[in-house]
Amino acid sequence: MATAFVAQPEVTFHKAWSTRSWLLARGMRLVIRPLLEYLPLNEWTLARLHLFDFAGSVLPLPSGASATRLAHAGCDTELVVGDTVSPDEPGLILYFHGGGFVTCGLRTHRRLVSRISTAAGVPALQVNYRQLPAVTLAQTVSDCVEVYRELLDDGRAPGDIAFAGDSAGGYLAFAVAQHAAAEGLPAPAAIVAQSPWIDLACTHSSGHANSRRDSYIPLRKLVQIAGLLAPADDPLLALHDADLSALPPALIQVGANEVLRSDAELIAGRLGKAGATCSLQIWDRQIHVFQAAADLVPEGRAAIAEIGSFVREQFSANSSHRTLAS
Repeated sequence: MATAFVAQPEVTFHKAWSTRSWLLARGMRLVIRPLLEYLPLNEWTLARLHLFDFAGSVLPLPSGASATRLAHAGCDTELVVGDTVSPDEPGLILYFHGGGFVTCGLRTHRRLVSRISTAAGVPALQVNYRQLPAVTLAQTVSDCVEVYRELLDDGRAPGDIAFAGDSAGGYLAFAVAQHAAAEGLPAPAAIVAQSPWIDLACTHSSGHANSRRDSYIPLRKLVQIAGLLAPADDPLLALHDADLSALPPALIQVGANEVLRSDAELIAGRLGKAGATCSLQIWDRQIHVFQAAADLVPEGRAAIAEIGSFVREQFSANSSHRTLAS
């Protein structure tokens, strides 16, 4: 009987940390974590959390970047083109924003996505997928799969598309790739996940020491959101137990003290068992999705540079394969 191939994820621990990142983490713990801890998740607040996206309007795009509103498969989308990037580049990052499936959107993530676009040298398409309480988790995933399907139907090569996302969007990057494979769609060139929330039932993170160390994400709030996403026995809550064998190379970045570090390590290990290629980067003392704070902390800029290099490498590898095949 043949032995199944098990790939070991490449794990890198970034030990260096700056005074700025330490100050940011302290500030988040003192101010933001208490606010999130006691924010009630009731019908009234859920119906209004989407308004937080408008706060992102005060964040200007970096000089030279642009954002154009579009629509794909019934979803509002936004093409973000970083500084020095041509909108005609064949490569494209399909980006799923974070926000715990209840908040944030195109505006809050525009600046982060533009930085990633610049680092990778290709445009990025943000997806304004539907969120709680308007839809179920299954419908959210379906929104994103259909956007990918439309890109393929429009003639874009799967090897020219990379999925990326942060937090809940990191989950979607993996879930969309997994569901696309199950539906017979080709895999994208790569997946990039920043602080992904993978184990939506929080069974692994609940016993982790980081549930107390995280600078601003309260585990209790994640558990509350999980109860709203889907029934407890829904396989969507345990993406790590799905068939991941068809997934492309993945890069995962997470802060060492994050409550979601266990999720990052979990999905990296499961990808390895499935024979998929995975690189896990653990960044010392960095907050949840610290890449979004790249204007403040050098670690955010360094992590985005790593993302850009990874995406370029995967696009180059797929381009080489197509050249050899022809």
